[in-house]
Amino acid sequence: MVTKQNTRKKHIVTSFHNLAPELQEAVKAQYPLGFTDAMMRVDKPNGDFFYAVPYDTDEVAYLVKIDVKIDDGGQDDDDKDYYDDDLKGADELSGSEDDTVAEGGSTDDDVDI
Repeated sequence: MVTKQNTRKKHIVTSFHNLAPELQEAVKAQYPLGFTDAMMRVDKPNGDFFYAVPYDTDEVAYLVKIDVKIDDGGQDDDDKDYYDDDLKGADELSGSEDDTVAEGGSTDDDVDI
């Protein structure tokens, strides 16, 4: 009687930093240009997410979590610089200033955007 061996690989999700040093080197060797093109976003049921890359050995299929810094604060700082100016709205401009601007003149309130 011939028995069939379980040929299914074990699946493990782990952080890159938790891998043994030789596995870290093997993962780096598989992605010599970096992880960016192979990285995938994994959404968790609670709404959180992480980024990971696949790495397979003969016995184990790894999903290796990669630490990613998301720059979400930079946009707010940039916007602050642009919107601190005191700009006059169209409803605050008088009719005489509109005529001057329309004729090619300039006023102190003109803003080039």
